[in-house]
Amino acid sequence: MENYNIVKFGHMRCEYLKEFRHRYYMELLLEGKLNEYLYEIDEKCYEMLDRIVEQMEEKQGVTEQLKAENQMLWVGKMNNIIACAEEIVVREVVYV
Repeated sequence: MENYNIVKFGHMRCEYLKEFRHRYYMELLLEGKLNEYLYEIDEKCYEMLDRIVEQMEEKQGVTEQLKAENQMLWVGKMNNIIACAEEIVVREVVYV
């Protein structure tokens, strides 16, 4: 049995399971599958996050050229894109 490193989205999912799907949480825990499950959630979330950020960058015209020409505008737009993308990931994967 491998011990995976769980990060942000995996921890959020774990807390959600403990509070709202306690029976499923206990089942995973007792079967020794919780760590692997949370790791898979993390992986899925970060892959989805990368895809969404890339799509939003393209749609909003956030490019390396913008970064070179107006770094503050680029940072602001990227922060907004990442926050929106994280909200989508959490709503569609973590809290379901």
